[in-house]
Amino acid sequence: QVQLVESGGGSVQDGGSLRLSCAASGRTFSSYTMGWFRQAPGKEREFVAAISWSGTYTNYADSVKGRFTISRDNAKNTVYQLMNSLKPEDTAVYYCATGNGATWNQNGYDYWGQGTQVTVSS
Repeated sequence: QVQLVESGGGSVQDGGSLRLSCAASGRTFSSYTMGWFRQAPGKEREFVAAISWSGTYTNYADSVKGRFTISRDNAKNTVYQLMNSLKPEDTAVYYCATGNGATWNQNGYDYWGQGTQVTVSS
């Protein structure tokens, strides 16, 4: 059974930083793309960032480019997302996901974590 467990969410001030982690189990972690998505209240879930199985390739939503960094440690079966210069509009529940499809498309992922709340106050 594949499990993804996110951690690291919390409340920060505008301009602050957080690092999210997602620990995976139940499949060969290093064989799959990992992605981060987020869902704000009243909005649809949206793509944030993704990283290829080897860590060689990454891509980001325009809204977070230059502020967020996705990385992975295949020896620890963990993917990270460092979030700097956080803004109130980054407030959302953040989900990690694993899959082998198109990285920006939710349909490309077949397993999801339960989410972790990030709140940025002005």
